[in-house]
Amino acid sequence: MLGNFTYCNPTKLYFGEDSLSNLKTELKKYGTNVVLVYGGGSIKKNGIYDQVMAILNEEGKNVAEIAGVMPNPTVEKLYEGVEIARKHNVDILLAVGGGSVCDYAKAVSVSVNCDEDPWEKYYIKFEEPTCETIPVGCVLTMVGTGSEMNAGSVITNHKEKLKVGHVFADEKIMPRFSILNPRYTMTLPHYQMVSGIYDIFNHICEQYFSGEDDNTSDYISEGLMKSVINSSRIANKNPQDYEARSNIMWTATWALNTLVAKAKSTDWMVHMLGQSAGACTDATHGMTLAAVSLPYYKHIMPYGLPKFVRFAENVWNVNPDGKTDEQIALEGLSLMEDWMKELGLVMNLTDLGATEEMIPDLVKGTFIMTGGYKKLDKEEIEQIFRESLKK
Repeated sequence: MLGNFTYCNPTKLYFGEDSLSNLKTELKKYGTNVVLVYGGGSIKKNGIYDQVMAILNEEGKNVAEIAGVMPNPTVEKLYEGVEIARKHNVDILLAVGGGSVCDYAKAVSVSVNCDEDPWEKYYIKFEEPTCETIPVGCVLTMVGTGSEMNAGSVITNHKEKLKVGHVFADEKIMPRFSILNPRYTMTLPHYQMVSGIYDIFNHICEQYFSGEDDNTSDYISEGLMKSVINSSRIANKNPQDYEARSNIMWTATWALNTLVAKAKSTDWMVHMLGQSAGACTDATHGMTLAAVSLPYYKHIMPYGLPKFVRFAENVWNVNPDGKTDEQIALEGLSLMEDWMKELGLVMNLTDLGATEEMIPDLVKGTFIMTGGYKKLDKEEIEQIFRESLKK
């Protein structure tokens, strides 16, 4: 382990089939005015909304709602939510949904008491809050983003063709508590389930493919990746397998709660490429990551060859006998591709609605990161996007 770091994660997790019962305990810690944040209405169809509202009413909470939070929350929706929360004099934001709903609640949290434009302040200038933030609690219904235990928030601006994530530095912006019941994830369509699974896997990759020291985080990452692969195959055949779905849910949280990032420079270029694609197409986040991953990893593999060899051997069980390092690394990526296709992931941007005419906007909307094995230039980004468009 190289360098110095601080680790603190204040989010309290309640996990399991009876985890929602703990919402009563948590609500007692906050004031009367609750803003309930949720998405397109699936929680009303599956009964989760009624369960949550029953607890809110039992605890005597005064509830306002922000409904209709979309999978890629927009800046316009953020402005709408801020106004609702202000008028309600909100004491706590309760996000019930997937990662986008949790992300959105955090964006509202840092904006309610801020006089500045939150898009400009947090997603263009990447400033930290200078105002009082509102506590956030989460009841998770879809896994993938890890937003239930981190300070990240992603907002989309379609007008500017930008999808931007801000990982806030202040630990107070992390959810104060998150409730994780794997049963709540079992009504998701297959497309959303596998999209979330790949999001989990890629979160680990983004942190793994950086640095060359003997780092404990890499050993943890390899275990998490193997768990995702194993459980995903079970869930892909039987989405109602509780053990597999619970393992996936737990791995998603640990993939991005900052633990495996410790002493790592971290990469995040797949996310930058995927988020730019999402801004232009509004496609599902995990699918945009799947579409750009292999072209990107094949491009940077020569610059981080020892780690790609380790990935092939330790995660995909590639036998190195009689093979060059390049052959071992490519075999690992080939096995990764086979697994992705087995799950039913979208493997190119064309099938997500991207076209060659979008390439200038795709390139323009891609933030260049410096923590991976190769800092890309604009020409390389364009090349990767062109590869990602191919079927």
